[in-house]
Amino acid sequence: MSTPHPSMSEPRFLDAGDCGLTVELGDTIDPIISDQVVALNRSLHKRSLVGVIETVPTYRSLLVIFDPSRIRKGELKEQIRAMWPPPSSTTQAQRLWRVPVAYGGEHGIDLEAVAQAHGITSDEVVRLHSGCTYRVYMIGFAPGFAYLGGLPEILHTSRRTDPRSRTPPSSVSIGGMQTAVSPPLEVPSGWHLIGRTPIRSYDPLRSANPFLFEAGNWIRFTPISHAEFDALSLNAAEGQDLIRPEITHA
Repeated sequence: MSTPHPSMSEPRFLDAGDCGLTVELGDTIDPIISDQVVALNRSLHKRSLVGVIETVPTYRSLLVIFDPSRIRKGELKEQIRAMWPPPSSTTQAQRLWRVPVAYGGEHGIDLEAVAQAHGITSDEVVRLHSGCTYRVYMIGFAPGFAYLGGLPEILHTSRRTDPRSRTPPSSVSIGGMQTAVSPPLEVPSGWHLIGRTPIRSYDPLRSANPFLFEAGNWIRFTPISHAEFDALSLNAAEGQDLIRPEITHA
């Protein structure tokens, strides 16, 4: 007997205070559910509903922040039901980012531990980690913190039992079945640090869009030397755009 797909035939609405509505589309981490979240988010932006202030895509739901004096929650639900199901986002042009990473050493102090945990070499960890295309499932926890899915199963690593209160800015890490890119901030983390990128996933001085990545984007990591990391970090500090997205279809 086949197992039904975890996505929902109809969205489920959950209250998130007086000014928030959570639109739940599934109950697990799944690329099809993520595609539905991204597609619904895109449809809402195109509709430009009066009173909708902001939307926040997550793994399996979309948080809609609205002004109740301009649109009632019941009306917002009906508008969302009317656009369901939205056109698949996989038919739309998508962004692929190639992110440079300096692995190991002072930039990835847990790389060796991850390798030992799986009985492989640190070079093999780098090869496996940089050999995949990852989906950005959501941005959260800290500004620009990108949660990525698609980590090879051999690299799945339980989170640390002793989380660190501060980790280096722009770290690339592994936690469970996920990998992530941290913002250029010292954030607490229980994830395993395997590298750092000179790319700034969040920069408030980047006025057009302070956030580099968004849900539905794709990321591939490119290993670089520590000397290259230092040079590129200086360029980033001067406000240079180190990477641009490739427009593709996943």
